[in-house]
Amino acid sequence: MTSSDDPFGADEPEAQPTRPAPHEGDQPAGEPVVTTHFGSADEFVRKQLIGTYRRRVIAQGSGAGFRWKAAWWESKEAQQRIEALWRAWEAARADEKAGMSAWWIEHCDPHMSVLLSPEGPFADSTDENRIGDPLPYEPADEGLFEPDLQPPLLTQLLKDEAATTTP
Repeated sequence: MTSSDDPFGADEPEAQPTRPAPHEGDQPAGEPVVTTHFGSADEFVRKQLIGTYRRRVIAQGSGAGFRWKAAWWESKEAQQRIEALWRAWEAARADEKAGMSAWWIEHCDPHMSVLLSPEGPFADSTDENRIGDPLPYEPADEGLFEPDLQPPLLTQLLKDEAATTTP
């Protein structure tokens, strides 16, 4: 799907790059090559999930509330759930009618309820944020995930620029 036929991407720049399936020759004859908008689950987390699914999270021992770990990729359960969320999101983009609605109801909300639960994989997390802020994020070690396919977010570019111009 290109940005020109994506009902949610009308203001996006023309056709962003997509990544083909690992080995195009491995596709069964007559099957279309599978492509993704994001290059990895980590890129999906950084550029889609944490800025969209904003919840106040508190550290273990701070009372009842949601938990999230900035280094989410350290949890095997979180890796698998977020990989599933990303793949389902990629598939939902192709359904122009109800794909995204179904993704929220059938995938995102159930997985995020488990991930953010005080008994979930981030139960011992000490990461916090403020109301309205994106979920905390810490970069993974280089090479853990495939390279990004989409350009950096404007907020990241501004942050990087401020870091280089500040004495």
